Amino acid sequence: MLQSLYRGLTTLAGPAVRLYLDRRLAAGKEDSARRGERFGTAARPRPPGRLAWIHAASVGEANSVLVLIDRLLDETPDLTVLMTTGTVTSAELMARRLPERAFHQYVPVDLPAAVDRFLDHWRPDLVLWTESEIWPNLLGAVRARGIPAALVNARMSERSFNRWRCASGLITPLLSTFQVTLAQSEEDADRLRRLGARGVVSVGNLKFSAEPPPADPAALAALRAACAGRPVWLLASTHPGEDEVAAAVHEALAPRLPGLLTLVIPRLAHRGADIAALLRGRGLTVSRRGEGALPAAADAVHIADTMGEMGLFYRLAPVVCMGGSFVPHGGQNPVEPALLGCAVLYGPHMWNFTEITRQLEAAGGALPVAGTESLPDAVGRLLTDEAARARVVATATAVTGGNRRIVDRALAALAPVLGAGRVRPAA
Repeated sequence: MLQSLYRGLTTLAGPAVRLYLDRRLAAGKEDSARRGERFGTAARPRPPGRLAWIHAASVGEANSVLVLIDRLLDETPDLTVLMTTGTVTSAELMARRLPERAFHQYVPVDLPAAVDRFLDHWRPDLVLWTESEIWPNLLGAVRARGIPAALVNARMSERSFNRWRCASGLITPLLSTFQVTLAQSEEDADRLRRLGARGVVSVGNLKFSAEPPPADPAALAALRAACAGRPVWLLASTHPGEDEVAAAVHEALAPRLPGLLTLVIPRLAHRGADIAALLRGRGLTVSRRGEGALPAAADAVHIADTMGEMGLFYRLAPVVCMGGSFVPHGGQNPVEPALLGCAVLYGPHMWNFTEITRQLEAAGGALPVAGTESLPDAVGRLLTDEAARARVVATATAVTGGNRRIVDRALAALAPVLGAGRVRPAA
């Protein structure tokens, strides 16, 4: 009933959705050259043979399934992977990081006509959906066509569970689309079962199995030369309201750490100019990688406002604080810097990574801070106490190393869906 009502309402919503995408395009959040993909119009023909459709919302989710894509392609020579995401940044990243026999398209908006157009063209043999993004028309169409499907790296926060519990008539049929549900934790698994998910297994978080982000060796050498001899820390993937945090930490530590360089990576690269203006307004000397600059000796802050270079700066900074954790966003992935030998800190809002932070904190492999007022002392201690920093790094390495085989458990649990996927006849 609710599914039919939703489908009817979204059928009428076409003009409003087009207006919404126009506004996103004006804000630089849509790709004008590939606009047709958002309405289900493919930019290329369907490849022959078996096709797995893997959907991830954005950058973090897409990165988490790259290791799964690699393994699927290695173990299934006749398989091709169609990867969909919904953001420009993730599309740009996937263009660089997807392996051979995998390609990217934008996910269609959740309008019935767009969904049907997308599925009629691609005719996927199996579907792997990541984390917690729920689009009723897309999932309903997958279920109606009988396509084998699994929900991987699934999470369900207590807050989301309480919301969905009030709409069980909608969420339960949608979750029934998936024959297998791979939860990040036992808590996620329990909530998903209570909402009606099938075949629920807790295998852990695929982010532990992901490869660390790459770095260009020449660019890294140039950055290291520019920063040589300076204490360096990084506030990674900042959201609005957190750039001021970087400034406050720098101002507090600079008098006792001569030559301190603060690195800031905005979650959205286009914010670089605005962040630079904000920091200069506080009297700080700022340079921007987006303008082709390297950190100069006189710079207090260097803003890394480019795409796909997170790996460079994780390798440059021995101390990394995760953005999205000092505003109510839910944090950003602490596994990537931990894999690269960084001492990791974060603020109180890390609910998107509850199980990861639980494991790291329990072992002493990451340092939570209660709020922004505690951050300068925490950063300063890790920058000046090499033994303390080494202990955090070593413990995090043990935690991440112990979880590297999660992808093996995921593949084993996915066997019923992977085996059920079949070659569909050409249209």
